[in-house]
Amino acid sequence: MSQSQSKAAEQRATSEKLGTPTDLSATATKEISGAMNAILADVYALYVKTKNFHWHLSGPHFRDYHLLFDEQADQIFAMTDAIAERIRKVGGSTLRSIGHIARLKRVSDNDADYVEPSDMLAELREDNKALAARLREAHNVCDEYRDIATASLIEVWIDETERRTWFLYEAGRRGDSGGR
Repeated sequence: MSQSQSKAAEQRATSEKLGTPTDLSATATKEISGAMNAILADVYALYVKTKNFHWHLSGPHFRDYHLLFDEQADQIFAMTDAIAERIRKVGGSTLRSIGHIARLKRVSDNDADYVEPSDMLAELREDNKALAARLREAHNVCDEYRDIATASLIEVWIDETERRTWFLYEAGRRGDSGGR
């Protein structure tokens, strides 16, 4: 048996071991899993960035922003298992490492030694806004293959992501002299 034949046989055996019965086509599984793995990578990256800002926050609004970032990070992290399990339910395989996340993520890192709190709010707001757009794109893939269950979960995550975006926007607004 040639090396390529051996590798193909090994991949088939692994696929059979991890295969999940589904009525979705192989193409649907590949497309949905691909879209959702990219979402999962973005969610992990956004979680780490949100915790980074939570840990490195300073200034007069420390307590409010610290609690806001922690609450949002918890909500973001809560998405991860549901996304990964959904990928497995449709017959796909999911992320396996930090390197895999790094290859797929579209959320940029912020490794700066210091970030102004207003810039943290703005950056997280834009990252959440972009995540909502990507969730809509993934929803379109699910719609194409009639994966109603994944689409339904995505709809909830869009709503949660839009809520985070809204809170970050409102927290970053400058009020007038009357506090309005």
